[in-house]
Amino acid sequence: MTGDIPAAATQEQPPAPYADRPATPPGAVGDTVLRVAGMAVALVATVLTAFLELQLSALRTGAFGAVLDGASPYVGSGAPLPLAVPLAIGVNLAICWFAVSTTGRRWAAGPPWALWTLIMLAAAGTRTAEGDYLVGGTNWVALVTILAGSLTFAVYVYRMILTPLNRAGDSPVSKDSELSGSV
Repeated sequence: MTGDIPAAATQEQPPAPYADRPATPPGAVGDTVLRVAGMAVALVATVLTAFLELQLSALRTGAFGAVLDGASPYVGSGAPLPLAVPLAIGVNLAICWFAVSTTGRRWAAGPPWALWTLIMLAAAGTRTAEGDYLVGGTNWVALVTILAGSLTFAVYVYRMILTPLNRAGDSPVSKDSELSGSV
């Protein structure tokens, strides 16, 4: 009886890769859409806040009087107001957290960091029609904002590097607390 069956039919075919799994796991499309949307929101927030920080870096104490007189807030004189520095720190931390949380990937902090840094460097190296730089060397608030904002991204990423990966089967409890018996 086995003589009638061709030799190729008697050999077992190797199983197809991932034959026991469905082609797309349930919810994968929704997860992908959520991750892409999260990254898009993070990048849009990065652009908006970078320009807001650049605008706030030019504010001075006399701006409040100028606004009350109906003039532009950028014509005021007096000491510079460093509002952009804490804003850059807080917002950049929030953008990093949001990007990593919505995508579930650690690399997600990189694109907002790169985009924010490119916007700041472009502003620092761009001249207006009159020949002035957008971010001048005498505007210490803008320079500190660039430094603090970029360092905020760097510290966030560094802290993520130091945090161990949360793999399947790994307990989030550290080995030291397991050894000491405290949880």
